[in-house]
Amino acid sequence: MLKSLTIRDFVLVDRLELEFCAGFGALTGETGAGKSILVDALAFVLGERADGGMIRAGAERAEVSAEFAPDASRVADVSAWLLENGFEDGGELLLRRVLDATGRSRAYVNGSPATVHQVREVAEWLVDIHGQHTHQSLLRPDAQRLLFDAQAGLAELAARVAAAWGRWREVRKKMLASAEGAEALAREREQLAWQVRELETLGWSAEEWGALNAEHQRLSHAANLVEGAQFSLDALAGDDASCETRLDAAEARLDALAEFDPALAEIAALLQSARTELAEAVSALRRYADRLELDPQRLSEIERRIEAVWACARKYRARPEELPGRLEAWRERLAALGEAADMEALQRRVAEAFAEYEALAGKLSAARVRAAKRLGAEVSRTMKQLALSNGRFEIALPPLDEGASFGREQIEFRIAGLAGSESRPLAKVASGGELSRISLAIQVVTSQAASVPTLVFDEVDVGIGGGVAEVVGRLLRELGKERQVLCVTHLPQVAARANWQWKVARNGGSGGVSSSVAALDEAGRVEEIARMLGGVEITAITRQHAREMLGLEKSAY
Repeated sequence: MLKSLTIRDFVLVDRLELEFCAGFGALTGETGAGKSILVDALAFVLGERADGGMIRAGAERAEVSAEFAPDASRVADVSAWLLENGFEDGGELLLRRVLDATGRSRAYVNGSPATVHQVREVAEWLVDIHGQHTHQSLLRPDAQRLLFDAQAGLAELAARVAAAWGRWREVRKKMLASAEGAEALAREREQLAWQVRELETLGWSAEEWGALNAEHQRLSHAANLVEGAQFSLDALAGDDASCETRLDAAEARLDALAEFDPALAEIAALLQSARTELAEAVSALRRYADRLELDPQRLSEIERRIEAVWACARKYRARPEELPGRLEAWRERLAALGEAADMEALQRRVAEAFAEYEALAGKLSAARVRAAKRLGAEVSRTMKQLALSNGRFEIALPPLDEGASFGREQIEFRIAGLAGSESRPLAKVASGGELSRISLAIQVVTSQAASVPTLVFDEVDVGIGGGVAEVVGRLLRELGKERQVLCVTHLPQVAARANWQWKVARNGGSGGVSSSVAALDEAGRVEEIARMLGGVEITAITRQHAREMLGLEKSAY
């Protein structure tokens, strides 16, 4: 729902901050006061076309901000859209648009720069404006189809049809690609098969690479390792001059001298510990030397293996450890090419996928025919209450020769009886007032299924009055139970039905002409309804009538 609208230097508006309520709200005021300017400002921030004439005289730029609390049914969609487009998601949605004197505008979503196209995208979930200055989804064929399917309870079946269409298109694309590129695919299969055989013959694994290099390192330095081990053994325990012999002699001498100075006993004990550790080191070194052997044949085998791996890696421009991954990818691609090469199997899959689509689309078409008659009759009955007694609402289902993702037919809202008996698309209905009332009838009938939470009606009361005006007010009030409804109106019968009411006034002064908006309390509403009833001179009788219309006193109304 729309929570607030902030307007700066837009047409006749100097500064204006509005807080909106739920339910049905009426915007009233004298002709020329600027009621429709509020609608234009909202359309502007929602991405409608802009020009320099929208900037208030004497100002450098115009700015409009709108804050929304997304409808519960759309919170997930709006959140996903915000994240997908890189905007922050704080639970609410703030749209802002600035227009400078050159006619260039800048848009923002939750404080971050955005394109006007992005603003229009998210606005489709937020507001529909009905009237001559429209931001109206009901004129779009895709919106008509979605609304119709939702109202008829066919949204899930339509989604299944779209999924079946996608599967058929995908497998058909594979079949056509296979047929058109059979020779190229055959060459690719042959090359891949050869590459796979080569790597399978190599029998290479990433784990082997580390172990092979470690063994090569050891064998290639075996002579140095043997020589070093033997040299160390000779130095530690080889003869009378070795470390072991000298350490024994030093310990024995200090033991003998400790009789004369006990302090030497502690040093002798340290030498004894060192002699023990030295003996362990000598023993471990002998075991290591016994295991060492020169194996030039094994070394040669390993070097040939390593060279073969490197040759294969260079050939395919990869690291040796990457070759197993390449092999797996080639196997998968080869399997896919084998499937693509089986033209008969592909043709069967295409036929099966299309048969599935045809069955679901046929079921959807039959359900749409039944629903179209029902919805057409319901909207037509509502139109008759809105001074459109000659009008008839129809839902045409023109067939598509090849089908589409949404089924075997288009969905087209049509009107007959308003300008001759010929049925015409809703988008071609000329009168703005008629179009608004037709839209109102559709919205009332489909209010449970439609998903846009805020509806704005401008000029729905053009060319009507009396009892029809009362019906319009009643219908808007009913619609306000389901959604937020804003209506610009000149009719007291409509305004009196509103849950809340604003008065738009035009003010003049040294700073120029400007428009202002005041929220009306109970007394203010009585005065405004009385003005709408009686014109310039407001009498006690018109005030009494206004109170009756507002339900403040007993009345037949």
